[in-house]
This record gives sequence, structure tokens and C-alpha cells, in this order.
Amino acid sequence: MSEFLQELEQDPFDAEEFVERLAWRTTAGHCDGETFDPSVLHTAFEHTIKELQILYENMDKKCERLEMICREEEKTHWEKITELHDKNKAAFATFQELDEGIDFVATKVVHLGDQLESVNTPRARAVEAQKLMRHFADFLNPGPSVMGVLSDPTRLYEAADVIQKLHLIAQELPAGKFDKAHHRITLKYDEIERALIEEFVRAHRADDKIKMREVAGILSHFKGYTQCIDAFIEQSQMGAFLGLNIFADILPLCERSQKVMQEVFTSPEQVMAKFVLNIYHGKLQEHIQSKLNDRSNTDKYLRSLYDLYSRTMKLSNDLSIYKMGNDSAFLNKLTKNIFARYLDTYVSVEARSLKDKSAAILQRYYDSKNHQKKHIPSGGIHELRRDIQAKIGSRANINFGPAIENFGGETFLSEEVAINLLQETKIALQRCQTLSRQSDLPANAVQIFDILLQYLCVEHIDYALELGLQGIPLSEPKSPPEIYFFDLVRQCNAICHLLEKQFIDSVVPLVVSTPKHGICLQRKKDQMEQMELKLHNGLERSISALVGWVRLILQSEQKKTDFRPESEDMVIAMATPACMKVVKFIGQYVEKVRDSLDGKNVESTLTELGTRFHRAIYEHLQQFQYNSVGAMVVICDVNEYRRCIKEFRVPLLNSLFDTLHALCNLLVVVPDNLKQVCTGDQLAGLERAVLLNFVQLRADYKTAKLVNQFK
Repeated sequence: MSEFLQELEQDPFDAEEFVERLAWRTTAGHCDGETFDPSVLHTAFEHTIKELQILYENMDKKCERLEMICREEEKTHWEKITELHDKNKAAFATFQELDEGIDFVATKVVHLGDQLESVNTPRARAVEAQKLMRHFADFLNPGPSVMGVLSDPTRLYEAADVIQKLHLIAQELPAGKFDKAHHRITLKYDEIERALIEEFVRAHRADDKIKMREVAGILSHFKGYTQCIDAFIEQSQMGAFLGLNIFADILPLCERSQKVMQEVFTSPEQVMAKFVLNIYHGKLQEHIQSKLNDRSNTDKYLRSLYDLYSRTMKLSNDLSIYKMGNDSAFLNKLTKNIFARYLDTYVSVEARSLKDKSAAILQRYYDSKNHQKKHIPSGGIHELRRDIQAKIGSRANINFGPAIENFGGETFLSEEVAINLLQETKIALQRCQTLSRQSDLPANAVQIFDILLQYLCVEHIDYALELGLQGIPLSEPKSPPEIYFFDLVRQCNAICHLLEKQFIDSVVPLVVSTPKHGICLQRKKDQMEQMELKLHNGLERSISALVGWVRLILQSEQKKTDFRPESEDMVIAMATPACMKVVKFIGQYVEKVRDSLDGKNVESTLTELGTRFHRAIYEHLQQFQYNSVGAMVVICDVNEYRRCIKEFRVPLLNSLFDTLHALCNLLVVVPDNLKQVCTGDQLAGLERAVLLNFVQLRADYKTAKLVNQFK
């Protein structure tokens, strides 16, 4: 039965599994058809059912017995709870009786205390008055004081209480009769006051905060209480500023001293305010004056001023966590008072320093190039002389204008110089933001920005552009033009991007939402427009020089026999030498234009160059007559020009040269097909006169009566 009990107590219990195990044990695992005996299994099941029935009856009796015990325990428990509840009621009633008795006794005690106080207070006052009268009588006697309290060093605190009250009484006495007594009381008052201060100093040195608090409390009723605070400040700062960095010493000193103030003084806020005031107007001001007295080196002076002011402002911000009275601007006022005379003249010193440094940067650069800046004439008369030189001088070999000087390709424009000027200005604007009053900040920022525009844009970029304009060859050059103006454009473009970035990052935040913002934008715009105008003029002249040299190559090297050879049996291998020379020359400047410009400026400049190049080729081709072989030669030339123009990557130019190629095809087409070709897709939009002009260039124009094709 015990083995059944173990199986039945399993959790979870599975009845089917229990029956399977019982059957398995009964048959010993032999369930095949030959040896299986169902009667054995039946007997085992009946026996097991009887055992389980007996087990059930035993367990049921056990449960009934346990339930009876549980009911008896519950009854006993409730009886105990009822008993405890009755005791609690009795205890609560007793407590209320005691509380009423205590209140009654307390009322009697308070009443008795009031009666005792009403009797004792006048008596104590009378005793105190009697004691003061004896001390005062002692001071009325001409001899030395005989009262031991005032002359006993060990009873200093008691003497302080007496002399303080005597001093107040002496202030109310009439003059004349009590002058000597008043004088003697004053002397003793001062003597005890000094003794208390000395006692406070000794306690401070011994780090005895309890005694310091006691003495400070006594001195708070004396006139010399401020001397006690001064002594505390002096002792606290003694040996505190031994390092080179005074700012690193102040904050820890204030932190240590503030903890002592909280323990010693009744009004630590006022003491802390005086403590900080003493530091600012004492050691800190002396340190700042020693650093800023020398103004011979303005750059060093400005760096020191910015550093000291920034560190002082940070110190004030760190100290603002301590309470120092009701004035929230107390620390800022201290800082402004210290730096007032330096800040009043700051912007004039900054402007002078920035001008000197900017001029020095430019001068060092020009000295490194062995260049002496010179005055460059500009304006209408100068431009007129150059135009006359271009139109007449080249033909008559007379020099009407200034000599063309390109300085060997030197642009006299430096990105490094621009970066140095921008960096100096950035530093100046940072100082301006910190050191300027809020009302003066926009005007000061504009003043600094004007200096940048003057030295970077006018003195450096504008000067380089003027030199670059002078170095551009004339529109009808006699030798291959060397054009370095594209390099100047690239450098100017890069510098302008840097200038724009600094304007947004450093200038705009200082002037935004003020009238000065519009002023800055207008001045920058004026400078940019002047530079853009000169850049436009320079690119215009450069393109004119390039196209002028192309025309000269074609005029001098293109022969009539190139397009009308005597023999029509010659083999056409390539384009003419003049064409190849022109293509090579133009090709080397296409990449230079791409490197020098950006955005839409690249396309517009290449479009202008390509359009003028097309015009020069078109006008050049109309100066010749073409036989059938020459027509094939000119088509080869135009194909070479088309390959060159594809490097421009401008669809308009491709269209122009495709049309030119179609016009050249009119030189080779058989007369019968001429009219059909003229009405084709590429030539249909051209005027009849343009087509006729090209057809007239054919050698067989008259003999073949080609004019009839256009009637």
C-alpha cells in the first residue's frame, strides 16, 4: 500500500499512466498473444481496487480528525482575541485619564512659572542695574578701577557684557559732569574690544570654531564688529595666494571660508559679500593691473585683457552659487568696476591693432615676392587708352597705352594671406563679443568688419585684380597670349567663399536683429559687386585675347591652296596645320576655365568663349573658295573644331558647330541635291542669304549656275 501512496502523491497524477504501470508489473512485460493470461491481470486489478478503497477510507478518517482539531484551535484563538480586545479598551481608558492628569499638571506648572518670572524678572533687573551702578561708580572715582571683572583677563566675556552696557549708558549722560567717566568707559570699551578681536584671531588660528562663534556673537554688539570681519578676512587670505594662477586659488579659498562663515557668523551672507569684495578690490585687481599696465605690445595687451576678463567672468559665475545679499548683479558690478577703464578704450585699441597686423601681413607677403605696391590708374581714360592701343597700336606699331606686364605669371593674390587676415579678424570679433558692452557690440563689430573689407578686399584682392587686368594681353596680340587671369579668378573665388563663411559664422551673430546688420550686408555687397565687375572685365579681355590669337593664327597660317588645291587627286589625311594649332591652343584653356570657376559661371564663360570662337571660324571660312577636294578639307577642319568644342560640354555650342558642319556640306553636295539639303533638318531654320553666301564659296558656283537652285 505504501508504494501506491507514493505514486498517488505524484504531482501531476495521471490515472491512465498509473493503470499502465500496474498492468506492466502484473504481466512482467509479457503481453504477446501466446503467453498472455487475462485472469492474472483481472485478479491484480481487483486486489489493487480493494487496497485503494482501504486507503481512501483511512485518508477520509484522518481528514475528519484534522478538521476537528482545526475547529478547536479556531475557537481557542477567537477567545484570546476577545480577551485582548477587552484589555486594550481598558488600557486606552487609563491612557486618557493619564493624559488629562498630565495636561492639568502642565497647566499648573506654566502658571507657577509665570508667577515666578513675574517676581524674578524685576528682581534680576534690579540686580543687574545695581551691578552696573557699582561699575559706573567705580569709573566715577578718580583712581584706578577696583572692580575685578573689568581687569581680569580670564573673565573677558563677562567684562565685555558689562562694558558694552556701560558704554550705552554713557552715551545718554549729559556732557560736563560725567565727561571723565565717559572717557574712562570709552577707553576700557576700546581695550576690551581689541582684546576680543585678538581672542577671535587666536581662535581662528587654532581653528576653534566654537570659540570664534562665541566671540563673534559678543562682538556683534560692539562698534568694532566690522573689524572682527576684517580680521577674519585677513586671516583667511593669509598665505592663500602663493601660486602663479590667482584664479585657481580664489574659488577653493571661498569654498573653505564659506563653510567657516556658516558656523561662526550670524549673518554669513553679508560676511561673504565683504570677503569677495575684498578679494576683487585687493589681490585680483592688483594682479589685473600688473598684467595690463604695459600697452607697448597691443597684441599681447589685448590677449591678456581678453583672457583676464573671461577668467574673471567665469570666476564670478562660479561664485554666484553663494548667497551675498539681495543684489543679484553684485559680482558683475565688481567685474565691471575692475575692467571699466580698460573696456572704455578697448575697441580703439582693437581697431588699431587689427590694422597694424593686417598691414604687416600684407607687407610681409609683398616683401617675400620682392614687390613694391604701386598706384594703378583706373577709370574711363585708362580704359580708353587701352582700347586705342588695341585697335590702332597693333596696326601702326605705336604704343598709346601702358605696357603689358604679367609678372611672370605671379597673381599677387594669396589664399594663405587671406586666411591669416580672416583668422586675425575672427579673433578680434571673439574679443569684441566678450569685451564690448551690449549696446556697443553691433557698432564695434561693424568697425572690425570694415577693417577686414579694407585690407582683404581693397588692399589685397582689388590690387591683385588691377594688376591682373593690366597683365591681360590686347585683343589683337602679336605673340601667343599668356593669360594668368584665370588663376587669379580661381584664387579670388576661393577667398570669397572663405569671406562669406566668416561673415555668417562670426559677424552676423553680433549684428543680427539690429540696424547694423543691413549696413554690413550692403558694404559686403558693394565690395563683391566691384570685384565681380573687375572679374567680368578680366574674363572679357581674356576671351578677346584668346579669340584674337585664333584669328591671327588662321590669317597667317591658313593658305588659299588648303581649300582649293591645284590637283584634285590628292589624298585627304587630316585637318590643316592651322586648324590643328587653333584646336590645341583653345583646348589648353578649356580645363583652365573649369578649374578657375564654379557653378553657372563655368557654363556662361565657356559659352561666351565658344560663341566668339564659332564667329571667328565662320568669318574665316567665308574668305576662301572651295573646290571639291578643298570642301572635304574644310569639312575635316570643322570636324576637328567640333571635337574640340565637345570638351566645352555646352549643348548650344555643339548645335552651332553642327550647323556649321551642315553648311560646309553644301560645298560638296552635287548641284541637283543642293535644294534638298538646304531644306533639311539642320539648315531649314537658316535664312536664305546665309545659305546663299556659303554656296557662293563653291568654285563651280557660276559654271554650274547654282543660283538657280535658290529661285
